[in-house]
Amino acid sequence: MFQFLCKTLLHSRNGSTVAPHNSSMVVSFSLRYLSCDSDNPHSFTLSYLTKTCGLSPKSAHSASKTLQFESSEQPDSVISSFEKFGFSKIQISEMIRKFPKMLCCDPEKTISPKLEFFRSRGASTPDLVTIFTTYPWIFKISLENRLIGSFNLLIDLLQSEYKAIELIKRNARVLTNNLEVVLIPNINTLRENGVPASSILLLIHANWVSIATNPVKFRKIVEEVKEMGFNPLKSQFVLAIRTLTGLSKSKRDEKVAIYKRWGWSDEDIVTAFKRYPSILSISEDKLMAMVDFYVNKLGLHYSVIVSCPPLLGYSLRKRLIPRGAVIEFLLSKGLVKLNSSITSLFTCSERHFLEKYVKCHEEAPRLIQLYNRKLNLSHTRKSGEDEE
Repeated sequence: MFQFLCKTLLHSRNGSTVAPHNSSMVVSFSLRYLSCDSDNPHSFTLSYLTKTCGLSPKSAHSASKTLQFESSEQPDSVISSFEKFGFSKIQISEMIRKFPKMLCCDPEKTISPKLEFFRSRGASTPDLVTIFTTYPWIFKISLENRLIGSFNLLIDLLQSEYKAIELIKRNARVLTNNLEVVLIPNINTLRENGVPASSILLLIHANWVSIATNPVKFRKIVEEVKEMGFNPLKSQFVLAIRTLTGLSKSKRDEKVAIYKRWGWSDEDIVTAFKRYPSILSISEDKLMAMVDFYVNKLGLHYSVIVSCPPLLGYSLRKRLIPRGAVIEFLLSKGLVKLNSSITSLFTCSERHFLEKYVKCHEEAPRLIQLYNRKLNLSHTRKSGEDEE
């Protein structure tokens, strides 16, 4: 077989013979060629990652830069340990794609003990799958030096193993923080300012990252929220903190500039923020779409939005456009007035909207048809965007 390959390499496609004076080079090349798949660890790793782990060629190539296998023994043992805990091949593949070095972990010392720990604290198999497929980097964290202490601290705060598991499912990164250093000082700051335990828990559940902020920065934000006039006893106090901790100064200035372009004063912005802190979290594209809809299409004065800022939080396609079409019809018939009370048509539930503003009119069949057509159009556009 080897001689046949050497002879083949000595012939060109048109049948002419290559001069044999350099046959030693041909033999050397042949040996390297024959060994590339069987002896090359990089080639074996790529094959294993694609065929056994189910990674795409692109993901496998990226992963192979950080790990090499000469045999399947080590990665097979890792995969087997996950299968014993009820993970599917797809779920294991997802973890490997995110954290390829996981295949180099010792199943008995690194993987199984962590899975066993969470299971012993009430985590079901679906819980384990959610936590570790979302954030497999947990396997890098020491069980004894970090995970156990962090988990116990969460239980103390939440007064429930179940709630601690639920929090970790939503944001497993909580376990990467040194909670004693980051969390406790910020909780103490809230307590010093009179924030009740229920609001602290709300902040922890609503956005863990906001309370895991640098303690110095966190204290400054708390002071700023107090200066704006927020009441520490109300939930809006911690919701304002959540918003501000998630914004850099530049992003915050950008959002403020947008509102000012609409004609809002600094006082308007603060007033709206106190009523609905999320106004500073809305993307610029959505803000511009909202002002176009409310001000340019419906003709509402910006002061109406200042008085009811949750209007900015609704879905343009799923709520505002379908209801806006009905409202425009009612306005044209003089059945509603364009004033501040018109906001109730957007803020009420769909059932209330249909009963009070659609089905009660003689034109109800036409209004229902108009409303449903706009709803269907919004779903069609959304599906098209998803396909893209």
